[in-house]
Amino acid sequence: MDPHTWLIYSVAALGLSLSPGPNGLLALTHGALYGWRRTISTIAGGALGFTVLIALSLFGIGALLQSTLIGLTVLKLVGGAYLIWLGIQVWRAPPIGDTLAPVLQSSRRMVLFRQGALSAVTNPKGILFFAAFLPQFVDPQRELLLQFVLMAATFVVIEIITELCLASLAQRIRPWLQRVGQRFNQVCGGLFIAIGLALPLRN
Repeated sequence: MDPHTWLIYSVAALGLSLSPGPNGLLALTHGALYGWRRTISTIAGGALGFTVLIALSLFGIGALLQSTLIGLTVLKLVGGAYLIWLGIQVWRAPPIGDTLAPVLQSSRRMVLFRQGALSAVTNPKGILFFAAFLPQFVDPQRELLLQFVLMAATFVVIEIITELCLASLAQRIRPWLQRVGQRFNQVCGGLFIAIGLALPLRN
């Protein structure tokens, strides 16, 4: 991949990371609930999930999903159901404040890691984007594996930085979030549920 192509790809990847999506919302929510350090586990899980999506897209699985209506429908339903379940968990979480201490202790890093990974890999928007977009930057005359490593690493680094900024911002405005209490959890949970309900309806 030549530098000019890589630069265009990097700008596009930044645009995707800045667009509203389940992983960005999850980083924002966990940043407020648990702080940015603990949210690193969530972000790491999402980074792994996106790496898997990029790999599948580059090796043709994404194109298969696009051409198979049943497979795509199943993927949408699974992704939507998971986001609805996640939204319910966020909705029912205790308000941010002193009563959150037991939750912080019980929220193990592996659980946050798994939530981040599943949020990424069950998002049909991500799979379809990678399947349609990444092949435009692949040079068939160059080694595919090296291009995969470069494209995956570029997107993952951009995504990690973006989500870390969101988690840090949420932690900084935590005093305000403490005042709004349960409403913050309900808004974030409601957004997850809305996204989950909307996924199967997308064409």
